[in-house]
Amino acid sequence: MDSLKKKEKIIHTITTTSSNESIIDINTEQSCINPSCFFCTMKEPNSMIRRAGLQRCFKEMPSRDNQALVLALSGLWNIAMTQPDDPEFPSLGVFRCMASLIQKGIDNKSWLLKDQNIYIPYYAAHIIGSYTMNKAKFAEKAVQSGVIPPLMDLLRGKISWVEQRVAVRALSHLASYEKTFDAVAMYEEDVVKSAMKLASNCLEVVYTKFVGVPDAKERLEYHRDLLTRGVGGLDTENRKAEEWACQLQRWSLYLLNCFACKERSLNLICRQEFLKDLCEMWGGLVNHESPAGVGLIRILCYSKHGRKSIAESKEVVIRLCHISRSSDDWQYIGIDCLLLLLKDQDTRFKVLEISAFFLVDLVELRSLADRSNVGEEIARVLLFDYRQIMLKLKSKEVQKVMQEIWDLKVERRKREKTMPKEMVEERRVLVGLIKQQGNHTFCLGDIEEALAKYTEALDLCPLRLRKERVVLYSDRAQCRLLLGDPDAAISDLTRALCLSTPVNSHSKSLWRRSQAFDRKRLAKESLMDCVMFLNSCVKTETAKGVKIPYHAARMISKQMEATWIFASLESKASSNQSSKVQESKNYDKQKYDEMMRIMIEKKGLISRLSTIREEPFMGNEEVKRKMERARGKKDFSARSMQGRWGSRIGAC
Repeated sequence: MDSLKKKEKIIHTITTTSSNESIIDINTEQSCINPSCFFCTMKEPNSMIRRAGLQRCFKEMPSRDNQALVLALSGLWNIAMTQPDDPEFPSLGVFRCMASLIQKGIDNKSWLLKDQNIYIPYYAAHIIGSYTMNKAKFAEKAVQSGVIPPLMDLLRGKISWVEQRVAVRALSHLASYEKTFDAVAMYEEDVVKSAMKLASNCLEVVYTKFVGVPDAKERLEYHRDLLTRGVGGLDTENRKAEEWACQLQRWSLYLLNCFACKERSLNLICRQEFLKDLCEMWGGLVNHESPAGVGLIRILCYSKHGRKSIAESKEVVIRLCHISRSSDDWQYIGIDCLLLLLKDQDTRFKVLEISAFFLVDLVELRSLADRSNVGEEIARVLLFDYRQIMLKLKSKEVQKVMQEIWDLKVERRKREKTMPKEMVEERRVLVGLIKQQGNHTFCLGDIEEALAKYTEALDLCPLRLRKERVVLYSDRAQCRLLLGDPDAAISDLTRALCLSTPVNSHSKSLWRRSQAFDRKRLAKESLMDCVMFLNSCVKTETAKGVKIPYHAARMISKQMEATWIFASLESKASSNQSSKVQESKNYDKQKYDEMMRIMIEKKGLISRLSTIREEPFMGNEEVKRKMERARGKKDFSARSMQGRWGSRIGAC
């Protein structure tokens, strides 16, 4: 009964708020003459009659051709969104009805463009996706009702990107269940290729078709209506379009995940070009629930074929290293990927030569997300079969890094294990004194000497004095920033943040690393650190007196602009526009030069110039130079020209 009341309330809201007065209102006292009216059937108090009426409605809907159909679909869409687990409509044939309506819209363009029928395929695909979101039995019924072929047509782009969004959503739900995966896998190659294309190109499509269109009148009206429901202006439309573009990409990746988990179509998904695209798929701050591209990369790392393909791409490995050394929510996924690659003997050495320079900064990381002793696991994987590794490694730099990890995690730990407490306290005092010397030389402007003092203090500081080491690493990093070495600064700051409690919480280190990332043009990492820095500022201030530092606000503004999902597309469009403007200027100059040529020719000058040298006319300055070169024969000064042709010029 509660479900029925909710449905009636939704239907009541839709019909009473409709702006189209020609559509039937269930609150009017005039009786409806249509026996298959969806709204009248929903009002039927007798459940048996009501169910029979709804079944008849779903059967007859695809053959109807009136404006009430769109309103009925809108009502179904609302019900499916609010009550996706209600079995009533799925048991009465809603899936077959929606599949038929989608297919009708694809096959019959004249019907699709009539009245408001353009909205119907979107609503129908959305209804399928909502009902198959949580229940496997609903998904089975949807497959049996034949929803996959019309959804595949929408996925291929038979209508527009808006319908592609809801189609890939529905298909990803169907592919996520064991009992319905095979039905989707019948179209495996087509599904995978389409999903890969969507994931790679959807942002460009949404930008060129919608966000990048400045004039609202040139945008498709039904896209605008679906995005904002008629509320808000251009900014609201753009924000919603950005959100939908992220969802379109995210659901495309989720659909690919369903195949990658079963190690299906890896030869397609693991193409080098697509793997590089995956590294750039993060969705910005809008997408805070999905790991996006790096999530799919981790799934691929669980398979032999996937690890081999990823290890072959230096760009992908470096991107994973940057993620693992950031304050991103998905930092642990980047670490997982690198560890999986390092544990595989076929990919170990190729990845080790790159990742060792990054992972060395994480070996003292304690907990991350819900995991403990993360740094110990990293060190264990890196130092596995240490002696043999050192013999096989060719790079002296990598050998040096591995030696540093060995000294820190094995040799130094062994030495300090038996260190008495009195000596630890003596070291603490000595380290404090050296640090003060470093601070003093820093204030005097001797940055290099200050860096040497902080390094000396770090070498003496026992490993168990984590708080002291956090400050020392952070201060040394500041010196390195001032000396123009952002790479070394990022290394020190990452170590400071790993030692902080909780992880990534030392505010000064976050801000400094944000600056260092900015210098390396790693905008995403810089933005994440700056956001974390602001969070730490908010926590340390009272609720009423929170003030965002101006320099942090500027950094966030800069990096949000740089990491906007459409930033590269906007830059590309601007450069194209500049090229067009330049071409226009060149054309205008050529046109002006041609006009000057005609004017001079009318004045009889061109015959004299042609005796000097026959070549294309280049404008006034070129004419002047040629005249000066010809002065040996004739005087082409302004005064001479005025005397010679003054009467003719006056006549003109």
